[in-house]
Amino acid sequence: MGRVKLDQVDRKILTCLQAEGRITNVELAERVGITAPPCLRRVRALEEEGYIQGYHAQLNQEVLGYGLIVFAMVGLHSQAESDLQAFEKQVLGWEEVRECFMLNGEIDFMLKIVAHDLSSFQKFLTGKLTPAPNVASVKTSLTIRTSKHLPGVPMPEIG
Repeated sequence: MGRVKLDQVDRKILTCLQAEGRITNVELAERVGITAPPCLRRVRALEEEGYIQGYHAQLNQEVLGYGLIVFAMVGLHSQAESDLQAFEKQVLGWEEVRECFMLNGEIDFMLKIVAHDLSSFQKFLTGKLTPAPNVASVKTSLTIRTSKHLPGVPMPEIG
């Protein structure tokens, strides 16, 4: 399709799908004010153009026994690109790490880690994270509660 700019209908589609990924195409079309066939074409085009990267279920981590969320600030000995990439590659293999961000400043990476409890987190910390190659320092903060969790991006209306 090759569109450069999203129009109002595209934005409505993205807003609806971000809020409810399992919505049917018929219901989506109704909500955005178009018929089902062009709605499906638009969704497919948005997928092909990379606006929609995928669909997933949002699982309840507490019900699944992951009652602890920890943020770890990691400093590396070396910030050479190859060392940064090696650390990122290692993080990909750690299931406990749910998000990883490279930062600018004193801290090189911020990790969001989930664990069943403090004991399992400590096992991860001392068995995987701190002994990992090139890791110079790790500072952790345990969360007390989550007051806002909003995946995705803001989708303001246009025009």
